[in-house]
Amino acid sequence: MRIAAVIVTYNSAEVLKDCLDSLPEAATGVELVAVVVADNASHDAGPAIAREAARAADGLPLTVVDLGRNAGYAAGVNAGLDTLGLDTLDAVYVLNPDCRLRPGSIAPLAEALRPAGRGIAVPKMVHPDGSLQPSLRRTPTLGRAVAEALLGGTVAGRLWRLGETVTDPRAYERPAPYAWATGAAMLISVPALRAVGRWDESFFLYSEETEYCLRAADLGWATWYEPRSVIEHIGGAGYTDPALAALLAVNKVKLFRRRRGRLAGAAYHVVQLLGQALRALSGRAIARSCFAALLRPGRVNVP
Repeated sequence: MRIAAVIVTYNSAEVLKDCLDSLPEAATGVELVAVVVADNASHDAGPAIAREAARAADGLPLTVVDLGRNAGYAAGVNAGLDTLGLDTLDAVYVLNPDCRLRPGSIAPLAEALRPAGRGIAVPKMVHPDGSLQPSLRRTPTLGRAVAEALLGGTVAGRLWRLGETVTDPRAYERPAPYAWATGAAMLISVPALRAVGRWDESFFLYSEETEYCLRAADLGWATWYEPRSVIEHIGGAGYTDPALAALLAVNKVKLFRRRRGRLAGAAYHVVQLLGQALRALSGRAIARSCFAALLRPGRVNVP
């Protein structure tokens, strides 16, 4: 299969080189025909690293696209896709720069896309120390939001599929379809890209991958998990940085309201407030930030 990669960057100098260096061996078994680095007006050396990699690339077209402003992850994906000739490709690998791909990790994803109806394939994600990084998700529902608010995401994810996040390690040992997955690494078939269309830039950061996978499912394109493909992902800032965590919390409610309507969205909002309030009472600073953002979502600042 002919594959292109789109990597969206913003102040990613510390991780970008490792990501780019891992691509050639990761592409064993497929034909990696192009790499696009879409940069959101970084203030660090990331763009220079990408341009140097482009000069050093041996026969592999590596393009750097400067968006001119921090327009968000979805905008970066769209800008990268706009530079590619989809007619010559079978799939596009959308990547975060803080991913290091293991050798031969793209081919199993490409194989996973061959059966009819599969539009997105996602790998098994591990932390740099090799431990599992839960990346699979079930469909967002009001009931799951209640379970996670009362029990916490880790416990709810293990019990009878009560939680949205899949936290049982045994689930990560077998391939299967899921509602959506963490957007750090997604191989998307060209037919699915054409059918689903552009990524929704209104989210800026977080929930854009959720929206894309759910919209793809609405059109009959499944998201498939393939554990034979393994990547290392640093990530996690959305759960440790107060500003990013607040944006994540607000965007979850925003997406649910869009898909389920105002009444269900209002109920979901209340449940999210309850969950963050319970955690804020236990002294969690991140929860206090999320609670404040959910009280006044219109005032959340884009990082």
